[in-house]
Amino acid sequence: MNFLIRLYRVRGVILFVAIVLCLLGAFRRFIPQSEALDMIFLGLPWLGITGMLIAMLVAVLVPKWLPVSETISIVPPVDGRWLGMNSPVNKVPSHGVRAYGQSYAIDLVYEPVDQKRPTFGVGPVMRRPEDYPAFGQPVRAMIDGQVVSVLDALRDHRARSGTLSVLYMLVEGALRELAGPKFIIGNHVTIRSDDGVFAVVAHLKSGSALVAVGDRVHAGQVIAECGNSGNSSEPHVHVQLMDRRSFWTGQGVPFVFADVQIGDADLLQNALPGNLQHVKILALQQPSKNSKE
Repeated sequence: MNFLIRLYRVRGVILFVAIVLCLLGAFRRFIPQSEALDMIFLGLPWLGITGMLIAMLVAVLVPKWLPVSETISIVPPVDGRWLGMNSPVNKVPSHGVRAYGQSYAIDLVYEPVDQKRPTFGVGPVMRRPEDYPAFGQPVRAMIDGQVVSVLDALRDHRARSGTLSVLYMLVEGALRELAGPKFIIGNHVTIRSDDGVFAVVAHLKSGSALVAVGDRVHAGQVIAECGNSGNSSEPHVHVQLMDRRSFWTGQGVPFVFADVQIGDADLLQNALPGNLQHVKILALQQPSKNSKE
């Protein structure tokens, strides 16, 4: 069983290598004839297909045997009124896949009462990210810990604000997958807690990172700004916890936000919003260490 779980962790790497092998086999016709090369290239597609089958089998069969981590209570990464999207409250994996440590991830879209968020399908099919109130909002560290990964060099692209642009995004997303996790996650900051949990905030604004690898940060500290980098349809903050640093091998860890208001309730609770449900963060707490539910 341990072997299968280890294989499951590297399924993304196996799939990536398998695709490369199939592509190399397809390019054989463009290489000068050689008996030795023929023998090598003839086997590449079969190796690739075998790798794909192994990756798909472990992806389907192994999740039911994965150990479930404890739910961790963390400081929300944002202030104000935000809309929950792709929430683990509604389903797990929340984004439809467990790849890149996203099993329990949630997306947060800023919807303040006094600012209107552009309506999908109305106006340009690719709006400027600056048209959205989320763009440029401060993003905070969710845990105390050490910064282990920072990327803020990717550009903020236009929002996919219409049906045609969403269709374009589907094709674009497939190409991003081939390029690797960072082109899906976009600009991000990863922080490692003292107990080995990795907290990620993603789709950050280009050039907005206020921390560097090796910095020690505290929960509630502003570390970047909300952007629209990576595989993002509009400016929002993608939040996830993982048990490892690597997006290739990390598995998702469940979490809730500490001391937030869900929907119209005035009660402060440790919870996450469901899909299309608002969460209001009135005051950020900065606990000395992370608590577990």
